[in-house]
Amino acid sequence: MKEIKAYIRQHRIADVLQALRESGLCDLGVAGAGCHNLTVSQVQRPLASGDPTQQHYSMELAEAVVTEYRLELVCADDQADALVGLIARAAHTGQPEAGWIFVSDILRAVEIR
Repeated sequence: MKEIKAYIRQHRIADVLQALRESGLCDLGVAGAGCHNLTVSQVQRPLASGDPTQQHYSMELAEAVVTEYRLELVCADDQADALVGLIARAAHTGQPEAGWIFVSDILRAVEIR
């Protein structure tokens, strides 16, 4: 199994989720189908953006940040490349450092019942 973790600009996350739904690779409405444990979390990256309209000042961190979304999912090994390609296409902005996708091996998974 693989874990895919993607950091996506906030204005692209809806397109990524729609592409996952429409792909047939990741059925978000059926337990046990395709992707597992898909989660989306809002995160702040404390680095300057090439686009100043993407930045805002975080009072909690006391510096300029860029708000992004972290998408995480687990999938079968043979689905990982297709899902990474789909996420990359849907999240594409044309800007440098518009996000990152990381793929890790899952050594063990235990379902809690």
